[in-house]
Amino acid sequence: MLQTTVQLPFSAKFFPPPKKPSTREREYLRSSEINAMIRAAKKVGRHGIRDGAIILLMFRHGLRTAELVALKWTQIDLAGGYIEVHRVKHGRDSIHPLRSPELRALRALQRDYADMSYVFVSERKAPLSTRSIRHIIARAGELAGLPFQVHPHQLRHACGYYLAAQGHDTRAIQDYLGHKNIHHTVCYTQMSPQRFENFWMD
Repeated sequence: MLQTTVQLPFSAKFFPPPKKPSTREREYLRSSEINAMIRAAKKVGRHGIRDGAIILLMFRHGLRTAELVALKWTQIDLAGGYIEVHRVKHGRDSIHPLRSPELRALRALQRDYADMSYVFVSERKAPLSTRSIRHIIARAGELAGLPFQVHPHQLRHACGYYLAAQGHDTRAIQDYLGHKNIHHTVCYTQMSPQRFENFWMD
């Protein structure tokens, strides 16, 4: 039997298929929702400090799940107040300042999980899996009373939207989140309510 080959059009060879539209009501979380999740995470189980720190750092530094689980103490300078963020997906690495909330959370974490190479570890002293992070985030969202299921990537989006709402420069947000292409950053500034603050002055 003769086999026939299907000739793909030029665009299909070089461009990925379009992303499926999300079924979530929102792709990001608001600051109040994140704070509620942190409070809820701290109150449940034996690892409340760790789980609260996970949510805080993912939000404050726009961390993907893979970036969080790979985070090592050698990337963190508690004395100087800096964190080296190593991006995945060919993103740009950067160094972020650590503010008081993160420093307090990390110091408490270091006391509770001493002599560990990785920042976030399980009871077996192994790095947390991405599956564990998804469970921790979803549980915190449920305990916080959020009316939808929370996914870790919503924390990264929350970071972008928050920074855009504060009026920060798009290029600076691009570098902070490690985007190679600024088109991935523009979606945050397009949704920023700050752009329209002066439209009505009453």
